[in-house]
Amino acid sequence: MAFEKLTSSINNLNDNIRDLAKSSADYYKLDLYKKVMKGAIFLINLMIICFICLIVVMFISIAVAISIGEALGHLSYGYYIMGGFYALIFLLFRIFGKKNIEKIILIKSSKTFFND
Repeated sequence: MAFEKLTSSINNLNDNIRDLAKSSADYYKLDLYKKVMKGAIFLINLMIICFICLIVVMFISIAVAISIGEALGHLSYGYYIMGGFYALIFLLFRIFGKKNIEKIILIKSSKTFFND
């Protein structure tokens, strides 16, 4: 009788452990899905915002290049000046800004990934 009770308790414990493992695996799977989706949504929103900003900057750059070109008498001079301006910004970013951008991205993404 006591042996049957002990066997039954061990079987119940075994079933409970299996259920706990399955529930934990399901929880971590859902948690991972939530975090991946938050990251994907953030990335898509960032890409849309960057695309819109790129279009705005392009039209402003064309307008400024035309204005500079008309002021100097040759339209192409304005485009050369704007191209040089963007080349200078690119060089400054490559020299000074790369590490700062990486640091900002790591901080923001880690807050999103680990705080939820």
